[in-house]
Amino acid sequence: MTIGHRKPELYLSMPHACSYLDGRQSTIVFVDPRHALLPEQYGAFVREGFRRSGDLVYRPYCKDCAACVPVRIPVARFIPTRGQRRTAARNTDLEVRERPAAFDAAHFDLYRRYIGGRHAGSSMDDADPDRYRSFLLSRHADTRFMEFRPDTDGSLACVAVTDILPDGVSAVYTFFDPAITRRGLGVYAILWQIAYARRLKLPYVYLGYWIQESPKMTYKSNFRPLEALIGGRWTEIPN
Repeated sequence: MTIGHRKPELYLSMPHACSYLDGRQSTIVFVDPRHALLPEQYGAFVREGFRRSGDLVYRPYCKDCAACVPVRIPVARFIPTRGQRRTAARNTDLEVRERPAAFDAAHFDLYRRYIGGRHAGSSMDDADPDRYRSFLLSRHADTRFMEFRPDTDGSLACVAVTDILPDGVSAVYTFFDPAITRRGLGVYAILWQIAYARRLKLPYVYLGYWIQESPKMTYKSNFRPLEALIGGRWTEIPN
């Protein structure tokens, strides 16, 4: 029996500063990084509220805080808002090309500009190709890099890193040209992933964690209906 077929062990991290809420400590439970997960195992962990950063498959596990709530969109019942319909209309000229998960210099250049424009001075503001690879690539996942390019000039406007799961797709990370603000590319990438899941006949788009107290997470709650994993059950969040 290979290590990929055995049930992986889970570990608890040491407390560290929370990445989302100032002044709080965080711990995570994570899968043994030596364990290569099968696609079905990785998908099962995502259904249980786990997320990945590179090969690290983890979930927040904080003693006195339950602010990080895993959420997903049931694509068959999704109804776009008026604002989301306007965003979709503004981006009808974009062509989407599906690329394999691999380092690409043009992707990395766009990523550096995005981080510099959106997260300057943060722990992510590091123009290191190896760190970029270790963040977005993973041996556990069937990952695609979705390129969004205007049909007028073919320039790279956005990349949506997407994992294909047995029951849906996971929106791992999206980065785009920070100089392009009117398009709403972050929202449009999710709308596109919803349509992509429908084409694949997959029922869910997993959005990672939603934190009600974090303004940066507000956009996730605008996709309705939205299901949250609460008490071990996926439950629709009331409007």
